[in-house]
Amino acid sequence: MGFFKNLFQSKHKKASSQKYKIGMEKTRKNVFSQLDELLTSEQVIDEELFEEIEEIFIMADMGVNTVLALVNHLRETVEVQNIKNGDALREVIVEEMFKRYVHGEIVNTNLDTKHDLSVMLFVGVNGVGKTTTIGKVAHQLTQEGKKVMMVAGDTFRAGAINQLRVWSERVGCEFFAKEEGSDPSSVMFDAIKQAKDMDVDVLLCDTAGRLQNKKNLMFELEKIHKVIGREINGAPHETLLVLDATTGQNGLSQAKIFDEVTQLTGVVLTKLDGTAKGGIALAIKESFNIPIKLIGLGEKIEDLDYFDIEEYIYGLFSDLL
Repeated sequence: MGFFKNLFQSKHKKASSQKYKIGMEKTRKNVFSQLDELLTSEQVIDEELFEEIEEIFIMADMGVNTVLALVNHLRETVEVQNIKNGDALREVIVEEMFKRYVHGEIVNTNLDTKHDLSVMLFVGVNGVGKTTTIGKVAHQLTQEGKKVMMVAGDTFRAGAINQLRVWSERVGCEFFAKEEGSDPSSVMFDAIKQAKDMDVDVLLCDTAGRLQNKKNLMFELEKIHKVIGREINGAPHETLLVLDATTGQNGLSQAKIFDEVTQLTGVVLTKLDGTAKGGIALAIKESFNIPIKLIGLGEKIEDLDYFDIEEYIYGLFSDLL
């Protein structure tokens, strides 16, 4: 059972691994340090221990269903492999977290930018960092040599349009908007036409984040999808849900609503460095089978990283070495 040892040894000196370690310090120190204290070499493996592990994982907002399934598997593994102490159980926990996330598949976290004009739709409630995320994605793509255009599809708030315009100026990319109150679908239609004329590579589309009336949200997003798909076959190529990691279980509720409303291709988890509820990434993948594609580990423009499950687990457990 060398997964635990090999993973941690290979990550120990990598810069990207250290970024995860620093970014996930709150979750690791406030929650998973308790697991470290619990799993000593002398620890007896009994039902009381499993209940304490459940409590620790639930505190990290891994989701009740995810936690119950994980701990039940631990019970079975302990019995089958005749595990007798806490040190051996650590490896089982780390390995099982990895397995539960990937489910034997290759999880692709790359953004789909392989089309003549790739369209990415960003959805999510107000206040989760959607505009900032679009700005950071635009920065990444322009650094890769892509010609990017931002589209102000949240036409219900003048502030949203202005914030996106400021980000486009900061990043140095194209920007498209119409007057406040315009039909978002017509904004997308005109933006696509202009993007084609300007040979834009990637179109990053903001949308309104209202959840008060799910029917209106559903209707609006369905209409946007239809217009984009009619103008570009197979688009939008990405529909990304932006979630604030600090909201914990409320993030799962948002994911449920948006997953019902639109066909999500991935999740962007912001403010992961500011929460002790970092287990939410596992809960989202387990509950909805939607991959985490990007995570925010800081406030700087470059602090948006492609999600890596191995780096993430290292960030959670690196103090258990």
